[in-house]
Amino acid sequence: MDTLCSLSGLDPLWDWNQTWYTHNPELSNCFQNTVLVWAPCIYLWVLSPFYCLHLYCHGRGRLPLSSLCSAKLVRQTLCVWQVFAVCVIHWERVRGCRSSVFLFFFWLLGVVCSLIPLHAKVQLAVDQVFYLFKHLSTFCTFWPYSVFVANLFLFFSQNACPVQDASFLSKILFWWFSGLLFKGYRSPLQAEDLWSLREEDTSEKIISDLEEEWTAERTKQENHLSTSIALGSRLPEQAQFLRKIQKEQSSGFCLLRTLARSFGPYFLTGTLCLMVHDAFMFSVPQVLSLLLGFMKDEDAPLWKGYFYASLMFLLSCLQSIFNHQYTYTCFTVGMRVKTAVMGLVYRKSLVVNSAARRTCTVGEIVNLVSADTQKLMDFVVYFNAVWLAPIEITLCLFFLWQVRHLGPSALAGIAIVIFIFPLNGFIARKRSKLQEIQMKYMDGRVKLMNEILNGIKILKFYAWEKAFLEQVLGYREKELKTLKKSQILYSVSIASFNSSSFLIAFAMFGVYVLIDDKNVLDAQKIFVSMALINILKTPLSQLPFAMSTTMQALVSLKRLGKFLCQDELKPDNVTRESFKSGERSLVDKHYCNGTFSWSKDGPPCLKRISVRVPCGSLVAVVGHVGSGKSSLLSAMLGETEKRSGAVSVKGSSAYVPQQAWIQNASLQDNILFGREKKESWYQRVLEACALLPDLDNLPAGDTTEIGEKGLNLSGGQKQRVSLARAVYRKADVYLLDDPLSAVDAHVGQHIFNKVIGPRGILRDKTRVLVTHGMSFLPQADLILVLVDGEISERGSYQELLNRNGAFADFIHTFASSERKDCFSEASQRGNITVVCVFRHLYYGDTNSITFEPLPDSDENHIQEDLGKLTKVDKARIGRVKLEMYIEYFHTIGLPLIVSIVFLYAFQQAASLSYNYWLSLWADQPVINGTQLNTDLKLGVYGALGFAQGIAIFGTTVAISLGCIIASHHLHLELLNNVLHSPMSFFESTPSGNLLNRFAKEIDAIDNMIPDGLKMMLGYFFKLMEVCIIVLMATPFAAVIILPMAFLYGFIQSFYVATSCQLRRLESVSRSPIYTHLNETVQGASVIRAFNEQSRFIMGVNHKVDHNQTAYFPRFVATRWLGVNLEFLGNGIVLAASILSVMSKGTLSPGMVGLAVSHSLQVTGFLSWIVRSWTDVENNIVSVERVKEYADTPKEAAWSIEGSSLPPSWPQKGTIEFHDYGLQYRKGLELALKGISVHIKEREKIGIVGRTGAGKSSLALGIFRILEAAKGQIYIDGINIAEIGLHDLRSRITIIPQDPVLFSGSLRMNLDPFDAYTDEEVWNALELAHLKNFVSELPDKLNHECSEGGENLSLGQRQLVCLARALLRKTKILVLDEATAALDLETDTLIQSTIRSQFEDCAVLTIAHRLNTIMDYTKVIVMDKGHIVEMDSPSNLIAKRGQFYYMCREAGLL
Repeated sequence: MDTLCSLSGLDPLWDWNQTWYTHNPELSNCFQNTVLVWAPCIYLWVLSPFYCLHLYCHGRGRLPLSSLCSAKLVRQTLCVWQVFAVCVIHWERVRGCRSSVFLFFFWLLGVVCSLIPLHAKVQLAVDQVFYLFKHLSTFCTFWPYSVFVANLFLFFSQNACPVQDASFLSKILFWWFSGLLFKGYRSPLQAEDLWSLREEDTSEKIISDLEEEWTAERTKQENHLSTSIALGSRLPEQAQFLRKIQKEQSSGFCLLRTLARSFGPYFLTGTLCLMVHDAFMFSVPQVLSLLLGFMKDEDAPLWKGYFYASLMFLLSCLQSIFNHQYTYTCFTVGMRVKTAVMGLVYRKSLVVNSAARRTCTVGEIVNLVSADTQKLMDFVVYFNAVWLAPIEITLCLFFLWQVRHLGPSALAGIAIVIFIFPLNGFIARKRSKLQEIQMKYMDGRVKLMNEILNGIKILKFYAWEKAFLEQVLGYREKELKTLKKSQILYSVSIASFNSSSFLIAFAMFGVYVLIDDKNVLDAQKIFVSMALINILKTPLSQLPFAMSTTMQALVSLKRLGKFLCQDELKPDNVTRESFKSGERSLVDKHYCNGTFSWSKDGPPCLKRISVRVPCGSLVAVVGHVGSGKSSLLSAMLGETEKRSGAVSVKGSSAYVPQQAWIQNASLQDNILFGREKKESWYQRVLEACALLPDLDNLPAGDTTEIGEKGLNLSGGQKQRVSLARAVYRKADVYLLDDPLSAVDAHVGQHIFNKVIGPRGILRDKTRVLVTHGMSFLPQADLILVLVDGEISERGSYQELLNRNGAFADFIHTFASSERKDCFSEASQRGNITVVCVFRHLYYGDTNSITFEPLPDSDENHIQEDLGKLTKVDKARIGRVKLEMYIEYFHTIGLPLIVSIVFLYAFQQAASLSYNYWLSLWADQPVINGTQLNTDLKLGVYGALGFAQGIAIFGTTVAISLGCIIASHHLHLELLNNVLHSPMSFFESTPSGNLLNRFAKEIDAIDNMIPDGLKMMLGYFFKLMEVCIIVLMATPFAAVIILPMAFLYGFIQSFYVATSCQLRRLESVSRSPIYTHLNETVQGASVIRAFNEQSRFIMGVNHKVDHNQTAYFPRFVATRWLGVNLEFLGNGIVLAASILSVMSKGTLSPGMVGLAVSHSLQVTGFLSWIVRSWTDVENNIVSVERVKEYADTPKEAAWSIEGSSLPPSWPQKGTIEFHDYGLQYRKGLELALKGISVHIKEREKIGIVGRTGAGKSSLALGIFRILEAAKGQIYIDGINIAEIGLHDLRSRITIIPQDPVLFSGSLRMNLDPFDAYTDEEVWNALELAHLKNFVSELPDKLNHECSEGGENLSLGQRQLVCLARALLRKTKILVLDEATAALDLETDTLIQSTIRSQFEDCAVLTIAHRLNTIMDYTKVIVMDKGHIVEMDSPSNLIAKRGQFYYMCREAGLL
């Protein structure tokens, strides 16, 4: 090349004397006219074919020719050598590429190559004092620069906001996000301001790809386990157990492999960015070494100093860009992992079998999708540090070895690192075990809270809030105790890693100066070493967190994998065939000796079952409580484990469970259940299911919102809605699990006649009806009698009676006993008017509510919210108020806060002192080849460093303990606020909102706020130290630092306003996911029966995507902030370097080294301060959300201090209503009006009435679930409004219609306070006819009830509720159709028990089966909130009033 240059008459291609060893450096003319000219062209010509091929393979469709694109083409065609670039631009437009990375680098290369000739020509013009800018060659030199600038403008303006259309420069600097920040700064962001997700980030795209991978991985795992276990046929039980253990252990790694295959390639692009970042990071100390060498060399030309300063600035900027691209990639992958795991968990919850469902409660599943997914997201971000940090540490130590003869002394630093790693590895293992324990306690707490929220009505009726509060606090205390141990270990880890830079320097410098007196520490050795050691800080500080995060992620992966590998319902449990009209059978249950169980290892629930149901027939299934009636229907649905035999179902099925499952949606949506509305059929279904009268009374008709689990509907209404959902489906097979038990007798008869019976709208369908109603049996085509899981008798009603078996005996016995309750003096029958009598609900039933006239100003508002019940979880706007911080820090306590601030100030003072001491040491003159008093200098340095280490440990422990104290207080306050809230609060607040507070928000307060505070305070004090050092070295730097501080404050406030609102929006959009998950798990059997899994999966996909639309801009905002602040910090590096170069003659090398090496850290400090401050503010939102419920309405006090209430009150059980009135909400008509009645001791009162009459409102008033609007209630002469709620509710008893049990022992469900002996508990069980059942259980009273008592039948649960009442045996008992789910024989026995055991008590019964109250002292007949009749049953019948007609309709006369 030199020969070519000489032939052309030019100087050589490269000349060091011309380029480097000179005061006026410049490139040779040959280099300028060859390399700089051809480099861009070669780049374009060589790489463009590959780029065009890439566009061909990944095109997005043709783009229209816009005016901007045309301007770009015209500008570039003016230069001949850029014609090829025009072709590339055109091809990009054809293939749909808006932003060209390829051309961006082409223009950038062109500009860089043009700047040097430009500089030469400018210099020539200055030297010759002649304006050569008019020359054409200069114009051509400027041309690429102008094209580059124009392209930057065109790219950026074309693609301002969405990331898909943003230019390359906009992407790497995150300028595309600025639009949303401006919008958030001007006004608080709303959900509609957020962008929709990119297609590759949506749930549908992510999970559809992942499911295939997961299925393949699971199959591979199953095959591997099957072949690896050699025990096989010899030890089948041991082999099965071993297989289960291995499956659970390997399931987490299977999930990890699946996620890696799906998201690994994109994650690797981020890893590549991190590696490039590391290369630039290690280049900076080498440049610093050159800068310090320049400062020592008096003859070095000044331009070299500026060159080194500029090069350091450039490398720092490139380091920032690649670091944030890596972090952006990690957070994107983390977001996708979260979506994937949520989707897998949700889909799994729809298919797990019954045995697995009992081991995985709703609370645990909520924890999986909240806490565990967060651990996986953290793992994605910090995983690379696990393997890259050791490499970075090795490189640091290698470069330390290379630092000017420091050599073997670096081995001392290696020894320190070798000591630190095992210590922290041990701590990480201990913390991993502690985290497993903590998560176990957290699972228990959230699970218990979920049960409390589901059964809050029972807790309030029984005054059990304190008992369950103590249980929750027991879990919480153990959780925080474990967290405290973990945090103390973490503090040791942080102290060791944060002190590691000092320990390494102390060991290295100490060994270096002690082994030889001639070893001198100068500025270059010290501060290049310190720069490398400061780099070492990053991997050393990240490593414990990365190891901790990895350990936590492994625990979470194990938990997630265990759940995802749980046994599923087998598709072959039921053979489903399409139904062809004319076929004779729809349900075929054949194979003699068919056996079914609820789990593989459990005892069979059905034995020797063989039955065939003909097409269009009505089959009735009867039997005692626990005989297997519901299990038979479950077997037909495929919900049980098939041991032998087969089930065949022809056609579609619809299912009505024994306990109605109602969604938090409108009444209409609950009935349509995803189907299109057909008005005529819809109205027919409503009429047949007796729902039309209810619609007339609901505030917004069928568009009225129904609360979770049907909170604002009565038991009968819920069952009728559940039945209407099935009827509307027009299925071929109907499985009806005792749907008529919750409705009045005449309503049941109406539904049977209109829906189920031979003349009902389902008459042509196959119906399998579980029932306790004897009156329906004669109309059944086939009756199956179940005893202990076996069919003891079968046949038509008449056939069974003719056999004179057990069924016939029962029918005759019950019929005669029922008639004994009727009265002979009843008058002769005549034509009667059917009076529909519906049950009222416990509380808040809107069918009894009509609106009073309201002022015109409120009318529109009321109309809009008429049908609304639940309150949407709304995000607050604006920044978190200062009061919230004050309240949070107030709970920590002032002494602890003062101690924390003092320790932080002390540790940074120590750090500043030993760093300044090093600069003095470096500047000490060398005398006779040695430095004086090195031992003293080393001792002072060591003392200051060790003092800092102790202070670091003290501060981290103090912050951890303080935050744990605050977290304990906040959780306790939240728990108390929720448990003291009235029932109306739980009606209007979705359980997902509350679970979100107790799970995710409390987890953030436990873990995120302490970590954020440690980071923020640590970096803030470090930044103060750096600023002091820079100002000490170059006071003129204040001119730069102060404006940058104001700019920093502006960026911080600009960013935090948007970031905080995004955090709120993300939190708000998370609650519906938990609510939906809760609903789905509880109604999974119904969803499967109706084959609606795909619709519910689409629903959760939408909710997850909605949540991610707020999460995505949250982490992009952090990247935007990081890039901007780090560029600001790099400006301080440039300022410190330039000012040091300018002050070359006045500054010592030691002070320059101190200032520049510390200014290199400012970039990270600024970014981490705002990031950690933002994290704190974002997570303080959790405190804000937890404290939201402090201002909600509360119940009256549970107990009143100094109350004079006698311990044995009430002794008689008299109840007096004095002009009593009650209303459900303000603005509504009174539900009870002017009630005045006296109930004497030992009286038995039956309460009946039609829809909205106010029957249950009396019970609500007695228990003060609703407070009196007027009047008083006196019990034994004491006004109940003047005593504590627990004093009242604990002394009277109710047996509700919906039996609710909690997970825990059977004894705990009967006696949570341990107030009774075992003998008393067994006696209550015997009276409730449960003694035999419980005594046969392996654990007897300690038998573990699953969540909601699902491992007991509904009838058994009602008997447990009866046993509770028998155990308490108070003087007042309220029964709300407490035996609806029992068979008639058991009901008769129970009624007899109630009469005998509560003979000396006042009993109030809200009755559906009128025969149960015919021997009562009095009957109260209610209508529209008034008592219209009250007398003995015989007298009321004689009066021929409303009660008379009810008895006629029920067939009692």
